[in-house]
Amino acid sequence: MKHESVEIISTYNAEHYTWGDRCSGWYYLNSENIAIIRECMPPATKETLHYHRKSHQFFYILSGVATFEIDGMMYNLEDGEGVLINPGIKHRIINNTNSDLKFLVISEPPSHGDRVNPHNPDEIKSKPIKMPIRFLSAKKNKGK
Repeated sequence: MKHESVEIISTYNAEHYTWGDRCSGWYYLNSENIAIIRECMPPATKETLHYHRKSHQFFYILSGVATFEIDGMMYNLEDGEGVLINPGIKHRIINNTNSDLKFLVISEPPSHGDRVNPHNPDEIKSKPIKMPIRFLSAKKNKGK
């Protein structure tokens, strides 16, 4: 029996978009208050360093190993690990591996239209940060 209020969402029926160099995203939920996106990054791809003025973003790794650059520090996250990135924090995700990186990014409020690509690195440092970055089982890269 199917309930009219239940919608099963997957990469087969979600709104799809592409970004960067061969990367893909699927909107699992895209409302006024929150966005849940499944993304896939092919091997040797990376995002541009940026920050968001309002959006809090939680990245959850489904498969693969993600390298995050967050405020100049590098962190590796594996399957089942996540990281919360608060507004004003410079960050990017990198796939340095030979396999696809699959993850969920949950943004509150939605981050599209809220992205700032800084030209001046000091632009962000002058912004007050109200909440610290919280890591869930994140492993900090040593010597990188």
